[in-house]
Amino acid sequence: MAAVFLHKKRKPRLEQGHPWVYKSEIERVDGEVVPGQLVPVQTHLGQYLATGYYNEASQITVRIVSYKPLEAMTTDFFVERFTRCLQHRNRFVKEAKSYRLVYGEADFLPGLIVDKFEDTLVVQILTLGMDRCREQIVAALVQVVKPAGIYERSDVSIRELEGLEQTKGLLYGECPKHVDILENGLRIRVDIEEGQKTGYFFDQRENRAAIAPLMTGWGHRSGIELREVEHEGTMQTLPVNANGKVVTFPYWDGASVLECFSHTGSFTLNACKFGAKKVTCLDISEHAIESARTNVGLNGFQDRVEFVVADAFEYLRTQVKGLDERKVRANAGSGAQGKKIDTSKPVAEGGRTWDVVILDPPAFAKTKSAVEGACRGYKDINLHGMKLVNEGGYLVTASCSYHMHPELFLETIHAAATDAGKILRLVEFRGAGMDHPRILGVDEGHYLKFAIFEVRSK
Repeated sequence: MAAVFLHKKRKPRLEQGHPWVYKSEIERVDGEVVPGQLVPVQTHLGQYLATGYYNEASQITVRIVSYKPLEAMTTDFFVERFTRCLQHRNRFVKEAKSYRLVYGEADFLPGLIVDKFEDTLVVQILTLGMDRCREQIVAALVQVVKPAGIYERSDVSIRELEGLEQTKGLLYGECPKHVDILENGLRIRVDIEEGQKTGYFFDQRENRAAIAPLMTGWGHRSGIELREVEHEGTMQTLPVNANGKVVTFPYWDGASVLECFSHTGSFTLNACKFGAKKVTCLDISEHAIESARTNVGLNGFQDRVEFVVADAFEYLRTQVKGLDERKVRANAGSGAQGKKIDTSKPVAEGGRTWDVVILDPPAFAKTKSAVEGACRGYKDINLHGMKLVNEGGYLVTASCSYHMHPELFLETIHAAATDAGKILRLVEFRGAGMDHPRILGVDEGHYLKFAIFEVRSK
């Protein structure tokens, strides 16, 4: 039987629970190995460590699936693994019917992603070893989950590193193009055929709900406060403005919110649910904005949301430029500036500010070599974003770049705050949700960073 032997002087990553064996860690391979085949992995002395599937074409040559000898990944093997996956989700996200069911390495199934959208499953097969088991995967999912349909979204470039072609299509049953799901009590329409990745990002579910405390408590800034007043013949506690008039707008205490990189508008939906007064929902993609518009309409929030199709970097810069010009004009009018300002010229476009600015950009660093450029991108977007937060408001910011480690992410935002003349108070720092568990020691699984900062001026 073929076997993989590791170098004597390698780091003991495998013994510490990491499921990848790199080509550089392999001393030799005894016997003939068919690509995608399971092989035992042993120390240089022949001590058994684990079993994984082999692909010489990949730099990650072996991906571990078992720490006990295993001959084949059969349907029964996948039934056992999927059952455990389902048990975990039933424990930690039991109120949801839509979630990530299988999360690759973290569920001891490297190269396999399965998202559950109500009774429809979307499968993403990323590696040769898993690709060879497509039939067993489908049969086991049908047995364990009993879905109405299974759709494959393996149309991702990472497959090409495994010598595989991109592919997508129906694997089982019937799958509608659009599936309506519930998340945090909100209705969201997911495009499983054309949406990004598998159609929706479940990893921020808990983070979206975490913005709830930021969405109310802003009425006092407009001079509105609760008072006991006579109204319609009875004494009632009602919101009253500075002129003593009762305020009838139900969201008088809500925040003004800007969501950049909105995709399906998920943060916008949560902002509205938790009481936001007005939300600006922005994405560079018209398709994404149409998706967000649909979701906003499904939840009846259309009166509180404006949609903008624009590049987030350019949009934020434009708002900051307009804000800076207004400050210069205001100072000139008060005699604080030494030079005269020509007020006959129109004020620059922009100059808007918000109580809460939300930044959830795509990954800026997909490789280690891209980290330097990513730092510049994250610094720029956060610097301009925090400048547009009203004094004492909040910056909500995230990074899904694994190579942007948490410490570096916070350092980059701190540098942006220094340049912007802001002081940030970290209120909350989070990762991915409970349907995205992480194996300790596998840093690649710690890709998502999510932070809430209070923004103050120096």
